[in-house]
Amino acid sequence: MASVPTPDHAALMDKVYRGQRHIYDFTRKYYLFGRDRLIRELDCHPGMAVLELGCGTGRNLELIRKAWPGVHCHGLDISSEMLKNARKRLGTEGRLALGDATDFDASALFGREGFDRVVLSYALSMIPGWQACLTRAAAALAPGGSLHVVDFGDCDGMPDLLRRMLDGWLGRFHVSPRRDLPQVAERLAHAHGLRAEVLRGPLGYYQVVRLTR
Repeated sequence: MASVPTPDHAALMDKVYRGQRHIYDFTRKYYLFGRDRLIRELDCHPGMAVLELGCGTGRNLELIRKAWPGVHCHGLDISSEMLKNARKRLGTEGRLALGDATDFDASALFGREGFDRVVLSYALSMIPGWQACLTRAAAALAPGGSLHVVDFGDCDGMPDLLRRMLDGWLGRFHVSPRRDLPQVAERLAHAHGLRAEVLRGPLGYYQVVRLTR
Protein backbone atom coordinates (compact mmCIF):
# COMPACT_ATOMS: atom_id res chain seq x y z
CA MET A 1 0.00 0.00 0.00
CA ALA A 2 1.11 3.60 -0.56
CA SER A 3 2.23 5.38 2.58
CA VAL A 4 -0.11 7.76 4.34
CA PRO A 5 1.42 10.93 5.80
CA THR A 6 1.60 11.06 9.61
CA PRO A 7 -1.53 13.13 10.38
CA ASP A 8 0.00 15.51 12.94
CA HIS A 9 3.14 16.26 10.96
CA ALA A 10 1.27 16.53 7.66
CA ALA A 11 -1.20 18.98 9.21
CA LEU A 12 1.65 21.04 10.68
CA MET A 13 3.48 21.24 7.35
CA ASP A 14 0.30 22.25 5.53
CA LYS A 15 -0.32 24.96 8.14
CA VAL A 16 3.25 26.25 7.85
CA TYR A 17 3.31 26.28 4.05
CA ARG A 18 -0.27 27.19 3.13
CA GLY A 19 0.78 30.82 2.83
CA GLN A 20 4.55 30.45 2.62
CA ARG A 21 4.49 28.27 -0.48
CA HIS A 22 3.86 31.36 -2.59
CA ILE A 23 7.14 33.03 -1.49
CA TYR A 24 9.10 29.96 -0.37
CA ASP A 25 11.63 29.76 -3.20
CA PHE A 26 12.32 33.49 -3.23
CA THR A 27 13.03 33.70 0.50
CA ARG A 28 14.91 30.41 0.95
CA LYS A 29 17.52 31.13 -1.71
CA TYR A 30 19.20 33.52 0.73
CA TYR A 31 20.04 30.87 3.33
CA LEU A 32 19.56 27.35 1.91
CA PHE A 33 23.07 27.14 0.53
CA GLY A 34 24.58 24.08 -1.12
CA ARG A 35 21.47 23.03 -3.01
CA ASP A 36 22.81 24.03 -6.42
CA ARG A 37 26.14 22.38 -5.64
CA LEU A 38 24.32 19.12 -4.89
CA ILE A 39 22.49 19.32 -8.23
CA ARG A 40 25.69 20.04 -10.16
CA GLU A 41 27.38 17.01 -8.61
CA LEU A 42 24.61 14.46 -9.22
CA ASP A 43 26.40 13.10 -12.30
CA CYS A 44 23.22 11.84 -13.98
CA HIS A 45 22.80 10.28 -17.40
CA PRO A 46 19.76 10.14 -19.72
CA GLY A 47 17.28 7.52 -18.64
CA MET A 48 18.21 7.65 -14.95
CA ALA A 49 15.47 7.86 -12.33
CA VAL A 50 15.77 10.58 -9.67
CA LEU A 51 13.67 10.73 -6.51
CA GLU A 52 13.56 13.75 -4.21
CA LEU A 53 12.13 13.16 -0.74
CA GLY A 54 10.62 16.34 0.65
CA CYS A 55 10.44 17.84 -2.83
CA GLY A 56 8.43 20.88 -1.67
CA THR A 57 7.66 23.30 -4.48
CA GLY A 58 9.51 21.22 -7.07
CA ARG A 59 12.30 23.79 -7.38
CA ASN A 60 15.11 21.25 -7.18
CA LEU A 61 13.45 18.76 -9.51
CA GLU A 62 12.97 21.45 -12.12
CA LEU A 63 16.67 22.37 -11.93
CA ILE A 64 17.70 18.71 -12.01
CA ARG A 65 15.66 18.16 -15.16
CA LYS A 66 17.30 21.16 -16.82
CA ALA A 67 20.82 20.32 -15.65
CA TRP A 68 20.58 16.64 -16.57
CA PRO A 69 18.36 16.26 -19.68
CA GLY A 70 16.70 12.92 -20.13
CA VAL A 71 16.35 11.98 -16.45
CA HIS A 72 13.02 10.84 -15.03
CA CYS A 73 12.07 12.98 -12.03
CA HIS A 74 9.98 11.80 -9.08
CA GLY A 75 9.03 13.73 -5.96
CA LEU A 76 7.48 12.89 -2.60
CA ASP A 77 6.25 15.38 0.00
CA ILE A 78 4.12 15.22 3.12
CA SER A 79 2.50 18.61 2.43
CA SER A 80 -0.35 18.71 -0.03
CA GLU A 81 0.03 22.50 -0.06
CA MET A 82 3.62 22.36 -1.31
CA LEU A 83 2.69 19.79 -3.93
CA LYS A 84 0.25 22.28 -5.44
CA ASN A 85 3.24 24.42 -6.42
CA ALA A 86 5.28 21.43 -7.54
CA ARG A 87 2.53 20.22 -9.86
CA LYS A 88 2.21 23.65 -11.44
CA ARG A 89 5.97 23.88 -11.88
CA LEU A 90 6.65 20.42 -13.28
CA GLY A 91 3.46 19.67 -15.15
CA THR A 92 3.91 16.36 -16.94
CA GLU A 93 7.71 16.48 -16.53
CA GLY A 94 7.68 14.73 -13.17
CA ARG A 95 5.75 12.17 -11.13
CA LEU A 96 4.71 13.49 -7.73
CA ALA A 97 3.14 11.80 -4.75
CA LEU A 98 1.84 12.69 -1.29
CA GLY A 99 3.53 10.58 1.35
CA ASP A 100 5.71 10.23 4.43
CA ALA A 101 9.44 10.12 3.66
CA THR A 102 10.05 7.94 6.73
CA ASP A 103 7.80 5.14 5.45
CA PHE A 104 6.79 4.94 1.81
CA ASP A 105 6.27 2.29 -0.84
CA ALA A 106 8.08 3.42 -3.99
CA SER A 107 6.53 0.66 -6.06
CA ALA A 108 2.98 1.64 -5.11
CA LEU A 109 3.59 5.36 -5.46
CA PHE A 110 5.80 5.47 -8.55
CA GLY A 111 5.69 2.01 -10.10
CA ARG A 112 9.40 1.31 -9.55
CA GLU A 113 11.51 -0.33 -6.88
CA GLY A 114 14.80 1.56 -7.07
CA PHE A 115 16.21 4.93 -8.11
CA ASP A 116 19.59 5.88 -9.53
CA ARG A 117 19.69 9.06 -7.47
CA VAL A 118 17.81 9.94 -4.28
CA VAL A 119 17.94 13.54 -3.05
CA LEU A 120 17.23 15.11 0.35
CA SER A 121 17.67 18.88 0.30
CA TYR A 122 17.15 20.63 3.64
CA ALA A 123 14.47 18.08 4.43
CA LEU A 124 16.01 16.01 7.24
CA SER A 125 16.06 19.05 9.52
CA MET A 126 12.26 19.24 9.23
CA ILE A 127 11.44 15.55 9.56
CA PRO A 128 10.95 14.33 13.17
CA GLY A 129 11.92 10.76 12.27
CA TRP A 130 14.89 11.86 10.20
CA GLN A 131 17.04 8.81 10.87
CA ALA A 132 14.24 6.54 9.62
CA CYS A 133 13.97 8.78 6.57
CA LEU A 134 17.69 8.44 5.87
CA THR A 135 17.47 4.66 6.17
CA ARG A 136 14.43 4.51 3.88
CA ALA A 137 16.12 6.79 1.34
CA ALA A 138 19.17 4.50 1.21
CA ALA A 139 16.90 1.47 0.80
CA ALA A 140 15.30 3.12 -2.25
CA LEU A 141 18.60 3.09 -4.17
CA ALA A 142 19.00 0.89 -7.22
CA PRO A 143 22.30 -1.03 -7.57
CA GLY A 144 25.02 1.54 -8.26
CA GLY A 145 22.73 4.35 -7.15
CA SER A 146 23.62 7.17 -4.77
CA LEU A 147 21.87 9.19 -2.08
CA HIS A 148 22.70 12.91 -1.96
CA VAL A 149 21.87 14.95 1.14
CA VAL A 150 22.40 18.64 1.84
CA ASP A 151 21.33 20.25 5.10
CA PHE A 152 22.45 22.58 7.85
CA GLY A 153 25.83 21.72 9.33
CA ASP A 154 27.43 22.25 12.72
CA CYS A 155 28.25 25.90 11.92
CA ASP A 156 31.35 25.58 14.10
CA GLY A 157 33.14 28.21 12.01
CA MET A 158 30.59 30.82 13.01
CA PRO A 159 30.66 32.91 16.22
CA ASP A 160 28.69 31.26 19.03
CA LEU A 161 26.22 34.13 19.29
CA LEU A 162 25.46 34.02 15.58
CA ARG A 163 25.03 30.27 15.68
CA ARG A 164 22.60 30.53 18.61
CA MET A 165 20.65 33.23 16.79
CA LEU A 166 20.45 31.03 13.69
CA ASP A 167 19.19 28.07 15.72
CA GLY A 168 16.55 30.22 17.37
CA TRP A 169 15.36 31.66 14.09
CA LEU A 170 15.23 28.25 12.41
CA GLY A 171 13.25 26.90 15.35
CA ARG A 172 10.45 29.31 14.48
CA PHE A 173 10.01 27.33 11.25
CA HIS A 174 10.19 23.92 12.98
CA VAL A 175 13.74 23.35 11.67
CA SER A 176 16.23 21.39 13.80
CA PRO A 177 19.74 21.06 12.30
CA ARG A 178 20.94 17.44 12.44
CA ARG A 179 24.50 18.04 13.56
CA ASP A 180 25.14 14.33 14.07
CA LEU A 181 24.16 13.54 10.47
CA PRO A 182 27.73 12.56 9.43
CA GLN A 183 28.01 10.01 12.25
CA VAL A 184 24.55 8.58 11.57
CA ALA A 185 25.32 8.35 7.84
CA GLU A 186 28.62 6.56 8.53
CA ARG A 187 26.87 4.00 10.73
CA LEU A 188 24.18 3.46 8.11
CA ALA A 189 26.81 2.98 5.41
CA HIS A 190 28.71 0.46 7.52
CA ALA A 191 25.56 -1.50 8.34
CA HIS A 192 24.40 -1.75 4.72
CA GLY A 193 27.63 -1.95 2.76
CA LEU A 194 27.43 1.56 1.31
CA ARG A 195 30.24 4.01 0.58
CA ALA A 196 29.94 7.26 2.53
CA GLU A 197 31.32 10.71 1.77
CA VAL A 198 30.84 13.76 3.99
CA LEU A 199 31.68 17.27 2.80
CA ARG A 200 31.48 20.59 4.64
CA GLY A 201 30.41 23.94 3.30
CA PRO A 202 32.11 27.23 4.30
CA LEU A 203 32.15 27.77 8.09
CA GLY A 204 30.33 24.46 8.44
CA TYR A 205 27.09 26.24 7.51
CA TYR A 206 25.92 23.28 5.46
CA GLN A 207 26.97 19.68 5.03
CA VAL A 208 26.73 17.33 2.09
CA VAL A 209 26.46 13.57 2.58
CA ARG A 210 26.65 11.00 -0.20
CA LEU A 211 25.91 7.32 0.21
CA THR A 212 26.59 5.04 -2.76
CA ARG A 213 25.34 1.49 -3.18
